Amino acid sequence: MIDRYTTASMKPIFSLQSRYQAFLDVECASLYAFSKEGIIPASVYETIRDKAQIDVLRIDAIEKIRHHDIIAFTQSITEQLGDEKKWFHYGLTSTDVVDTANAVRFKKANQLIEKKLATFIETLKHKAKHYKMTPIVGRTHGIHADITSLGLKFALYVDIFSRQLEQFKTARKAIEVGKISGAVGNHANVSPKIQDLTCEKLGIASAAISTQVLSRDRHAQYMSVLGIIGSSIEQLATEIRHLSRTEVGEVEEYFAKGQKGSSAMPHKKNPIASENMSGCARMLRGYMHMAYENINLWHERDISHSSVERVGMIDAIILTDYMLERFNKVIDVLQINEERMHENINQTQGVIFSQRVLHALIDKGLSREDAYDIVQKLAHQALENKQDFKTLLKKDKTITTILDEATIDGCFTLDHYFKAVDEIFERLEIK
Repeated sequence: MIDRYTTASMKPIFSLQSRYQAFLDVECASLYAFSKEGIIPASVYETIRDKAQIDVLRIDAIEKIRHHDIIAFTQSITEQLGDEKKWFHYGLTSTDVVDTANAVRFKKANQLIEKKLATFIETLKHKAKHYKMTPIVGRTHGIHADITSLGLKFALYVDIFSRQLEQFKTARKAIEVGKISGAVGNHANVSPKIQDLTCEKLGIASAAISTQVLSRDRHAQYMSVLGIIGSSIEQLATEIRHLSRTEVGEVEEYFAKGQKGSSAMPHKKNPIASENMSGCARMLRGYMHMAYENINLWHERDISHSSVERVGMIDAIILTDYMLERFNKVIDVLQINEERMHENINQTQGVIFSQRVLHALIDKGLSREDAYDIVQKLAHQALENKQDFKTLLKKDKTITTILDEATIDGCFTLDHYFKAVDEIFERLEIK
């Protein structure tokens, strides 16, 4: 992933130095397991643990000759050792090291993502509480529909991302798993106990069964959750983009001092971070598709998945982390224009209260069909002729024979739309 979309906290986890260090950690953990089982002397494990160092440049030089990164890695280490080098990589195959090392790195990355997801939820909760009783036009099909609470808009995403936090916790367990099972996964050359001890030493779970590789449904499940997280961020970003449009103007991304919106138009203040989230989400969904393709490997393994995971899976993890960090900042300092929200509520001559009038007529005994036809006619007249809807109601003889003036006025109050807000917040445990 390019530096532009890599956070400072995530970058070291997926550096080349980190990758080879994780390989070495797996090798040393397996030697520890062999020593605990009495297969090799404890001194061998201790000597290799203390002497072996990662030299990325040396590994790269060897790989140019060997055309095999694991062999280049193991050779670079054994060059540093004495007689004990015969035990290095003992009983292991390349993917024992790669898959298990990836599990170690994924765990570190997942800890960051989970923390940032939890932080994002708290930011959304804060916004939901702050704007709990702030009225805003609710839109369906992009058209003014009924009045709702801005706090409810944020509360919806508290629910969405709380659900995804639980899904992420489940999905991360599927890939924080190691395997030390040998060339075809039958444990012929290295016992399941060695695998268990190795994984325990590394702080990850031990696979019950594997081939030469871990089954890639694990990775597909995980990538699916990342794709859903990214798509939900995009959903909220799209909402912000729409509410930022000039003719709506209800929210605005924070515009820093000295920031420029356009190279040609000095007046522009664009929702660039939200648009960026849409682009990143598209990439995530593409990577998710690749992970599904990786499930179908030949027999006990092939390496068709390898190139995808070296790029796509790492990029997806880094992108998810980046999206959560950047968009949390966007929401935290989002500019809210409450005055414009009130203006927009009144923009359509009051017809947004038409459902209240409909219900009032039904409550007085009219059939739904008759009441709907009466209200629709007057609402459309108000819109088309730019006439005040309430005034039309009070002048219409059919209406006034059924509803008195106080009842009509009562249909145009805002408090009605907040009757259930407290209950909804309680259901979401937003306190």
